[in-house]
Amino acid sequence: RMSDGEVMTILILFHLSRYRDLKAFYLQYITHSCRSEFPDLVSYNRFVELQSKVGYKLIAFLNMCCLGECTGISFIDSTPLRACHVKRAQGHKTMKGLARKGKCTMGWFYGFKLHIVINDKGEIIKYQITPGNCDDREPLKDSAFTKKLFGKLIGDRGYISQSLFDQLFVDDIHMITRIKKT
Repeated sequence: RMSDGEVMTILILFHLSRYRDLKAFYLQYITHSCRSEFPDLVSYNRFVELQSKVGYKLIAFLNMCCLGECTGISFIDSTPLRACHVKRAQGHKTMKGLARKGKCTMGWFYGFKLHIVINDKGEIIKYQITPGNCDDREPLKDSAFTKKLFGKLIGDRGYISQSLFDQLFVDDIHMITRIKKT
């Protein structure tokens, strides 16, 4: 049986690799080139099962070791995390009560939104997962989310709000967005 640490290591290696497909990465690279590093390799199907059990540990690892520091220039954006197709939302059971129907630039989706702030080096400073129907500006209204931020914060048109700009300016954060077309 593979340990949780081995599963996490393989997942981190996958994200650092040039592979775009976890199955190909596991079957082509890990099973052939890394057998000595991972002597207790399991089948790909079993690996997928084990992968779901280390999610919280990976998040804890990210929070403790992998977050960057604010440099004074930060970028914010959000992206949908789809739980299922929006037409199947009624019958969806896994995330029932947590996921919500939301809209992004690519249309409607059912799931969550990942709000992420990175610095000018590309390091993640802060992230938050919200239901799909959450407004992009909502996390910025939370002082715990903006506590580590200062300087310029650059976002897209979804972050335009005079009241939010004023609130962030008091906290030494200068929000920069493109001008909204009227």
